[in-house]
Amino acid sequence: MAVESLEINEIIEGDLCRFTAKGRVDSNNADIMESNLDRVLNEGHKNIILNMEQVKYLSSIGIRIILKTYKKSCENGGTFLIEKPSEIVRNVLGMVALNQMLLK
Repeated sequence: MAVESLEINEIIEGDLCRFTAKGRVDSNNADIMESNLDRVLNEGHKNIILNMEQVKYLSSIGIRIILKTYKKSCENGGTFLIEKPSEIVRNVLGMVALNQMLLK
């Protein structure tokens, strides 16, 4: 079985970083999302929006990355929100009681 990829696109608008994720966020490719989010936080960007409209699957490692990014962004005085979550993402975040905290 072929591993499904994850595409991450980025647009920086001043102090706001917008990411769009497409595909699966799982143990095979979550490091792609994590490295992009870590990079912009380390560069000093405080406000991040992650569009997950085209995400087909979100695993526990994806949830861990989302929580880590949220925490680090808040510690830096910024914000982290998920925009346009797919139904799957919305359901997963709802099951772990993160939907109200993270969804825009």
